Amino acid sequence: MTQDYLLAANRAFYEAFNRRDLVAMDGLWARDHPVACIHPGWTPLADRIAVMGSWREILSNPASPLIRHRDERVLLYGDVAAVLCLEVIGQSVLAATNLFVREGGGWRLAHHQASPVATATQEDAEQRPPKRRLH
Repeated sequence: MTQDYLLAANRAFYEAFNRRDLVAMDGLWARDHPVACIHPGWTPLADRIAVMGSWREILSNPASPLIRHRDERVLLYGDVAAVLCLEVIGQSVLAATNLFVREGGGWRLAHHQASPVATATQEDAEQRPPKRRLH
């Protein structure tokens, strides 16, 4: 049951991103706990004002890509949980960690980090055309 709530909260995060919905994004992040975020290629952001400012910038940019997420895995640590998943952005795959805390009767984001995956997964390799040999 708890896992279902966490997966729903994780999906809501990606839905808010893809809809460019700053109000929904703001509602997903913790208010009573410290928050942090590390976007790919950015330096760490370690307070709510900076984190929400980054989302305002990203979500207001019409060139921001759409993200598909997959392979979610929940790790529960009492009132803290991590959802590990892959983010697919065009041809790129990133590994993401979304850290949630129990707050206000629900699960709220406390940390998000995504970084490029160095090697393709088997599923990624199967979706690419085979390499041609010259001889």
